[in-house]
Amino acid sequence: MKLDPILLEIMNNKVAAVADEMYFALKRASRSIYVKEAADFATGILDTDGLLFAHPPSATFDFLIDTDYASTIRAVPDVEPGDVLFTNDPYLSGGLSTHLPDLHMIRPYFHDKKVVAYGWCFVHCTDIGGAVPSSISPAFTEIFQEGLRVPPMKIVKKGVPNDDLFKFLMANSRTPDVNLGDLNAMLGSMEIGERRLADVIKRHGVKAFLSCQKDLQDYTALKARDVLRRIPDGTYEFWDFMDDDMLSPVPVRVRVKLTVDDGCINIDLTDTDPQVRSAYNVPTLNGRNYWITYRLTSILTTYDQTMVKNAGLYRSITVTNPPGTVMNAEFPDAVGIRAEPARRLHHAITGAIMKARPGLLPAPSGGISTPFALAEYEADGQKRTVQVVEPMRGGMGALEGQDGVDARDTSMNNMQNHPLETVEAECGILVQRYDVRPDSGGPGCWRGGAGQTITVEILRDGSAILARSMERLRFPSYGVFGGKPGSPMQAFLNLGRPDQRELSKIHLLSVKRGDTVTFMMPGGGGYGDPHLREPRKVLHDVEMGFISRDGAARDYDMVITDGGVDEAATEKLRRGRVKENVRADFDFGPEREAWEAVFDDATMSRLNRALAKLPKSVRQDVRRRLFERAVPDLSVPGGGQTLADVMGDADAVRIRLTDAMAEAFGEPAGMTG
Repeated sequence: MKLDPILLEIMNNKVAAVADEMYFALKRASRSIYVKEAADFATGILDTDGLLFAHPPSATFDFLIDTDYASTIRAVPDVEPGDVLFTNDPYLSGGLSTHLPDLHMIRPYFHDKKVVAYGWCFVHCTDIGGAVPSSISPAFTEIFQEGLRVPPMKIVKKGVPNDDLFKFLMANSRTPDVNLGDLNAMLGSMEIGERRLADVIKRHGVKAFLSCQKDLQDYTALKARDVLRRIPDGTYEFWDFMDDDMLSPVPVRVRVKLTVDDGCINIDLTDTDPQVRSAYNVPTLNGRNYWITYRLTSILTTYDQTMVKNAGLYRSITVTNPPGTVMNAEFPDAVGIRAEPARRLHHAITGAIMKARPGLLPAPSGGISTPFALAEYEADGQKRTVQVVEPMRGGMGALEGQDGVDARDTSMNNMQNHPLETVEAECGILVQRYDVRPDSGGPGCWRGGAGQTITVEILRDGSAILARSMERLRFPSYGVFGGKPGSPMQAFLNLGRPDQRELSKIHLLSVKRGDTVTFMMPGGGGYGDPHLREPRKVLHDVEMGFISRDGAARDYDMVITDGGVDEAATEKLRRGRVKENVRADFDFGPEREAWEAVFDDATMSRLNRALAKLPKSVRQDVRRRLFERAVPDLSVPGGGQTLADVMGDADAVRIRLTDAMAEAFGEPAGMTG
């Protein structure tokens, strides 16, 4: 049975409305700030094969549509009416969950004793156990340190809650009451979905309901391929870097080869760096996963906003995803910070598409989201609480004809900030500053968006700060077609005081009453030559606080005074300034250029292929020894040392690397040419 277009549109609106009602029911009933305010959760309705066909229009996430729900469904085959499945384990769920704090539920929906659909929802919970409050640290080396692992199982059986599982979950969390509230909100959302779909089936019949599942996906698949045809046929390669893996100072590269053929796209991750020993690994389980495709998701949903959001979006996208890289973790790799290599892939795919069709996409955004959490003891000194203070954001990249959005980054999702009144009411902190960070957006004819900055004062002794996804400390987001990179991230303890300390990546930062912690988020890349930016726009940016007066002079050759633009001083500055060469393609900044003077694409590809042949148990040790020998003075960002300092004699570094690789792999001298 294939539905006529009018009935299909009616069915689409009805099932989307059901998913939306599920979404708001979960949000209203939840307990945690991160769900109620930031909206780090989702709902949806799956077809009988476990593919998503109904997505809530109000959701902050679009890319979760490309998720393997079917593996969890297959793992618990004996389902009955009233059952609800639960899991949070990336490996045992087939990648449904991608780190342990993401709690997923799936409920089979029955009609005449047959499954006709599944309801699904997830929340990011405040704490699921593990070695640190909030359960996430980049320093973890295996998933066992990251919290409680729950394989796919029934949390409700025939309508009766599994009390033993609930007790087990609560006993393994620092925030059991908050978690229990969120779990109950999830169950309520699943119940509402079943009731509303039963109404749809009663009105239109089960055959029409089952047909709409496939018909909607077929419709989306055709429209999605039309959008992807905007990218010219060909093969395009690009790569980007994480600063390091925290356990060593060595940068980590994510590489993509994009092959386009009449709207069909293959994403090839071959020659991406090996998985790391810390938590910067993505559990994609050899296949396609939303962390791989979400750059394409944003293209699809931007260039055809009438498209129905469902699994059909990805029908013409394939992935070549070899095991053992940071984009394809292997058990028991830690995966808590899996978003960061995925964001570097996002920016690599952006660069590849810009090579294919300049102007189709904006410059890359600031490229990170840093939810930082406060762990503290309550006034009685007994009970410990954990709260995410703010999901800090960078700015968005500039687009031809348009500046980047300031203090927001919707390139991955549209999560909201936490109201400061709520934060201060529930946490022992005082927010001293929450603002836009001046001069953080990449200079350009169209300026990159500025990042956020926040300073909080700690009000209680015995507290600790946790911050995941601290990246872009060394390698900022690149500028395009004459635009400059955004500013890198910075973080400080007690900024401006005698005991000021610049922070790099944080495992668990102990703080005391009176301490301050400051996060300064990176900006998006600029687009076009900054000297072509209209003076009135530069003046407006200075007046609004997006650019400082020093920044206007440094980056735009403009002198701004209280009276506006000092035209005489500006003309003198511009005459005396020797213009830098304007890059026709990409400006990666001095740190990456210094690094790639030795560790170029050909060298890194050969190195990674050699490492891939080694057993996993020794791969990281060999890799680390190679870099320590080649660059013995390399340190993590944040200490004032630059890569230009340690890579100053590129020829000497290259010789040491050649010798180290020859010793490790038996390669002939000169193989890094």
